[in-house]
Amino acid sequence: MSSLESLDLSVNKLLGSIPESMSRLSFLSYLNLSGNQLIGKIPLGTQLQSFDASCYAGNELCGLPLMDCNEVIQRVPGTGNNVGKDMDGDKVNWLFVSMALGFIFGFWSVLSPLVISRQWRYTYYQYLDEMWWKSQSLLE
Repeated sequence: MSSLESLDLSVNKLLGSIPESMSRLSFLSYLNLSGNQLIGKIPLGTQLQSFDASCYAGNELCGLPLMDCNEVIQRVPGTGNNVGKDMDGDKVNWLFVSMALGFIFGFWSVLSPLVISRQWRYTYYQYLDEMWWKSQSLLE
């Protein structure tokens, strides 16, 4: 594992701190740990400080290349500091739910009378047939 060149662990719901063993990865040329719930200090090592701050975005980390740890209040997982945060990220997008329900309701409100009532079905198709012939006569 010491010859690992690329590591992308972005948006994996990782909790805790970055292990000290990651500072010993000497061939690492790409790293992305963004979008997790990592906390604490970035381990000191030649590789981890050389990456851009964007690869640590979305976490509560400190140390080079981010701000100094003296300016950040350390948070310990499981102490209730994460109250009010959506830990699993499973939010319902009500726009899509309402669009789906509207489509289903609209579709069946038009289609169900045609399926249920023979008279409505004949009337509807007769109307479509008349519209077809009127459109054809306009095009001629």
